[in-house]
Amino acid sequence: MKPSIKIEKNNAGKPPYSYAMLIRYAIETSPQRKMTLSDIYAWILERYPWFESAGTGWKNSIRHNLSLNKSFVRVPRPINEPGKGSYWTVD
Repeated sequence: MKPSIKIEKNNAGKPPYSYAMLIRYAIETSPQRKMTLSDIYAWILERYPWFESAGTGWKNSIRHNLSLNKSFVRVPRPINEPGKGSYWTVD
């Protein structure tokens, strides 16, 4: 059963969510329930245009959260699947 997640799109400014919550929302709302790092960036930028002019520090924060937060699990990309990077899921 897919959890009911409601995250509102915000065009006015910085989102009122932590980076960990944004990552979780992104992954849990994706059809496969897994995303690459670039997919996570794109999901955030689509919903929060504020990040387009926020420099690159937020991307470092996303990578930091993925690496250190035990809720996020790296899943290797299948060898027969083209592309770069691993997938991330929520444990």
